[in-house]
Order: sequence, then structure tokens, then C-alpha cells
Amino acid sequence: MITISNLAIQFGKRVLYKDVNMKFLPGNIYGVIGANGAGKSTLLKAISGELEPNKGTVEFGAGERLSVLSQDHFLYDQETVLDTVLMGHTTMWKVMKEREALYAKADFSDEDGIKVAELEEKFSDLGGYTAESDAAALLSGLGIRESKHALLMKDLSGKEKVRVMLAKALFGNPDNLLLDEPTNDLDLDTVQWLEQYLSEFEQTVLVVSHDRHFLDSVCTHTVDIDFGKVTMFAGNYSFWYESSQLALRQAQNQKAKAEEKKRELEEFIRRFSANVAKSKQTTSRKKMLEKLNIEEIRPSTRKYPGIIFQMDREPGNQILEVKDLRAVAEDGTLLFSNVSFTVEKGDKIVFLSHDPRAMTALFEIIEGNRQPQGGTFKWGVTITTAYLPLDNTAFFQSEKNLIEWLGQYGEGNEVFLKSYLGRMLFSGEEVLKRVNVLSGGEKMRCMIARMQLRNANCLILDTPTNHLDLESIQAFNNNARSFKGNILFSSHDHEFIETVSNRIIELTPRGTIDKLMEYDDYISSDAVQELRAKLYGQS
Repeated sequence: MITISNLAIQFGKRVLYKDVNMKFLPGNIYGVIGANGAGKSTLLKAISGELEPNKGTVEFGAGERLSVLSQDHFLYDQETVLDTVLMGHTTMWKVMKEREALYAKADFSDEDGIKVAELEEKFSDLGGYTAESDAAALLSGLGIRESKHALLMKDLSGKEKVRVMLAKALFGNPDNLLLDEPTNDLDLDTVQWLEQYLSEFEQTVLVVSHDRHFLDSVCTHTVDIDFGKVTMFAGNYSFWYESSQLALRQAQNQKAKAEEKKRELEEFIRRFSANVAKSKQTTSRKKMLEKLNIEEIRPSTRKYPGIIFQMDREPGNQILEVKDLRAVAEDGTLLFSNVSFTVEKGDKIVFLSHDPRAMTALFEIIEGNRQPQGGTFKWGVTITTAYLPLDNTAFFQSEKNLIEWLGQYGEGNEVFLKSYLGRMLFSGEEVLKRVNVLSGGEKMRCMIARMQLRNANCLILDTPTNHLDLESIQAFNNNARSFKGNILFSSHDHEFIETVSNRIIELTPRGTIDKLMEYDDYISSDAVQELRAKLYGQS
């Protein structure tokens, strides 16, 4: 349990929030949301003790242990992978090292024997005798093979380090767990594993994430940082989003009577509660809407970008035909082979692979930026494409300001270009910023504005939600769903895949899996999993 009393945090004259009073209880998972800069990570740092608040206190239950997902991936470079995870349970690790030091003494005394006996009892009570196997199981669940458990952390890739640090945070069943962006750099299978793990976790969890499906799957409550306040209410992210949009529509409709508004809100809650009850998601077992007060529902101050893709012309019947494509990575890894498919009118296809380089290779090939190691492709004569690459670094090696930069990719005067930048929330003096100093999220919004200028009828999106905040992801998702042309994309965002795609093509070294089915059905299909194992050479 975590109790926050009269918490206030400010930087200089800027007050993030004040008078924060709330309790976080065992058995609940709290999703912390808010616009960029609202103070989500700052709240977690104040709870962990990394940041001293200007006012107020944070208290834990008596004898309770706190675990935090570390963002410093170099801190344990000289430790083995397994030891790094074991160090997550600080009390057990201290007892274990003290115990080992005594056993290593050359002049082991009777007094040492008494001390060792005490330590052995503590070690047992803390789960020390199964600690290594428990840590190994966590690592395996997160995709770190047993052959790597004895390696030093410095010998792992960046993405592998992320998974080890997550295992360290989860290890030892902590009483209180703080997770800041835990799904970053995890593939879809590992995110699904983490969702299942947390669904069975009965302690107190606070999580900051831009992954909407993850928040919906695990969270029983939402902590919204807005209006300079921190507000908690029952329900997951989707409930917060839909209810805040409803409240916004009601605020805009001043003619609606108070009684009508109340009836509309109550009906919305009933419908949402019914959907949750039927859901496969883990929150369905936690009665997350038990104590919802409709007075808590209010419009958000968030700003959503205007992501609006339009087509200059309707696509014809011939979209794209791919025959026997083959691609090999620079290190010699076969990314895919025997890839053949025809894109039909209206198709919105998500491409999957165990190796994310495969999707990037495919998109680069069909965009004409890369030569395949075999095979052909042919676009229909009516098709125009707009491409959002995974790596946009080369686009921003320039001293140009945003208006000059965007002007390279479309005709129109300054007012016209400013309108596209304005849609992407660049206003006032911001349009004069140099593009080489933009943040990752700002660069992505510029690339999306560039795409919109093309008015293409086929969008090619390589992991489009990278670096975007929740508001931009939601806006992108909404427009991709309603777009009338074709979309070919890859994504780590479960919700984006599930709501946008109507077809799934998985690229493997031995061909493709091509299914017209929903993503949730795809990942739960035994027949699909058997075929995947065969094509990846796992059976």
C-alpha cells in the first residue's frame, strides 16, 4: 500500500500539482496518464524517493518492499544477467552475500556458525533457495535465453538489457511496484507475457505507458494528471478516453439539460461495464467500475493532433502484386523468402515477423529504396504511396526551420504549410524551430505532416506509433480506421493492429502466413501457432 499526503511538486515557478492525497491499494494496478510534461514520471520518482517533493509525504505499509523499473541500462554492466535480477530483491541479496562471505572464511568460528544459521533461516524465509530458478524463469518469460544468463550485462544488446531490468523489477514479488514505460522495446509476444504476469500480481502497481492495449489489459484504475491536479478514478484507459470525449461533447452542447446529461453518462457507464464483463481482458475479474462517480467525468485539456489522410484519387482494382520476394540482412540473416501476396482494394494489412528487420526490409523494397535478393513487385498504375519509415534520421540533418523543411515536400505558400504544421500542434514561433533540434515525437509529427501533403491512396507505415504520445497515437489510430484507401503497416501497438487491420501477413524465412482474421484471433489460434513454428524452423 502507498499513501500520498498533501504532495506538491513544482520546478521554479511552474507548479505541476499540489494537494495530492490518495491511497494505492494492494490488488490494484493504477495506470498514470497525462500529456507530455504533465508530470507522470515525476510522480513515480517522488514515490520512489528519487525526487524530493516540495511538500507532503509518501508512506508505505509496515515492512513493505518497493521495486522500481530502472531506466539506467548501464548501471549493472559488470554484473552477470542472473545476478542483476537477483539484486532486485535487495534484502535477500544482502543476506545471500553475507552468507557467502561467512562460508568463504578460512577461520570459520563457532560464532560464525551461529550467525550462518540465522542467515540460513532468513534466506529460506525470503525464498533464497528457489531464487535462481525463479529469476531464470522470469528471464525466459521475457525472452532472455538460458545461454545468456551467465553473461555480463555489458555483453547484451540494448533491447535485452531492457528485459533484464524489467525482470529485476518484477523479481521477488515486491509489495509495491513502479513501472515507467515497461513495454518499451518489447515485442508483442513478450508484452502479452507481461500482461498475463501482472494480471496475476496481487500487490500494488503504478504504471506509466503509451501502450493503450497494455493499460486496458492490466489497469483497474486510472490516475489522470490534468488541470494541475492528480485525479484517480475506477476504470482503464479506454474508459477514461471515451468518457472524457463524451464529457467534451456535452460541454460543447450547452443546450443539453442537466438531467439529460446525467442519463447519457449513466447509459454510457452501463454499456462500458457490460463490455468489460464480456471482455477477455484481465480487468474483467477486478470489478473496476464498482465505485465510479459520474461527477468525476469531465472533459480533458489534452490537445489531439489533426491527423487526416485524404486521397486525391480512388485506387483502381490493381493495388500491389508481390512474387517470390527474398531479403537478407547485412549480417547474412535470412529475413524472409518465398513471399508472394496480392493487395486487394480496401486491404489494411499488418505485417508481422519474429525479426522486426523483415518488415522494414519489405517496406524499403516496395518503396524502391532497397534491392531484394530475389523476386518482383508491381504497383497498380493508379496507386500513390505515402511512406513513414522506421528511421527518419536522414530527413532532419538540416538547418531548415519547420516551414522550410515541409515546403520541400509539397507546393503551397507559407500559410498553407502552417496549416499542416498547425494540425500537428506546431503553432506560433514553434514553426521557426530548426528541424535538427526536434525531439523524437516532434520529428514523427513532422513526418506525418509530410505524408498528409501527398494525398496518397496507399499508406506504408513502419511502426507508426514510435515516439508518439497517447494523444497522437489515439488520433493516428482513429484516422487509420476511417481511411478509405489501403494501409500496409507494422506495429508493436496491439490496439492499433486490432482496430486497423483486416488482414495479417507474417513474413518468415520459409514463406508467409496470410490470414483474413482479427489479430486477437490470430495470436490465440493453435493452428496458426503450429504453422508459425514450422515456418520458423522450430518444429
